[in-house]
Amino acid sequence: MQIPHIDPVFLSIGPLQFRWYGLMYVLAFIATYLIIRSEVKRKQLPLTTDDVSDMVFYGAMGVVLGGRLGYILFYNLGFYLANPLKLLAVWEGGMSFHGGFLGVILAFVLYARRKKLHFMTLIDMAALCAPVGLGLGRIGNFINGELYGRPTDVPWGMIFPGSDGVPRHPSQLYEAFLEGAVLFFLVRFTSRKYNANGVAGWTFVAGYGLFRFIVEFFRQPDAQIGFIFNWFSMGQFLSFPMFLVGSIMVLRLSKRAGPLQSSPKKN
Repeated sequence: MQIPHIDPVFLSIGPLQFRWYGLMYVLAFIATYLIIRSEVKRKQLPLTTDDVSDMVFYGAMGVVLGGRLGYILFYNLGFYLANPLKLLAVWEGGMSFHGGFLGVILAFVLYARRKKLHFMTLIDMAALCAPVGLGLGRIGNFINGELYGRPTDVPWGMIFPGSDGVPRHPSQLYEAFLEGAVLFFLVRFTSRKYNANGVAGWTFVAGYGLFRFIVEFFRQPDAQIGFIFNWFSMGQFLSFPMFLVGSIMVLRLSKRAGPLQSSPKKN
């Protein structure tokens, strides 16, 4: 299959160009605001509309700064040491989920201290938002024809622009489905079923680690890294500990807390 031709630029106004990938970030932040506002109301947290906006801003800074720094450190440190002027050239690509994840953790630690809230309460809300952003981001990767999969002979293999002309797995779509849609409903289910802070957050950590580990078997490894120990990709190397630790924490917290009890009906 030839990948459908979609211009990465969906709107041009003079010298200004608006790209689908950037639009996905905007949509993700809007969805994050709406989800967090809904969760604040459901959990009856002492946060105003401005507080929610501040929380989204903290998270956005964590994603962007952490994602960029994570990519530099985990994936291409040698290149940026040799080309320090490229450190801030985010328009050329280069973001890491694992770096963004750590950036959000740090941002919410600071925000929780500022608002005197339980840190895991914020993380549980963020866990509901993250799959939406991940799903939209992977769709943006697909439109850009980047981060595609390994060569394949399956009927849905696609030839991506700028590649070697070999049919490859559309691994961006695999990730959009698993890390986006499936993970969202998994986190939402646990957030409604268990009454302990942290269950939803750790469910996201475990679920993302598992799904990313699986999809990496179909995704083309980063050319500058290849395989670690001749088997693991960098994505798998970083994701397996997330699955392991997250699974242990979910089991511990869910057993300790028990399921949420529904309110008795009034006659």
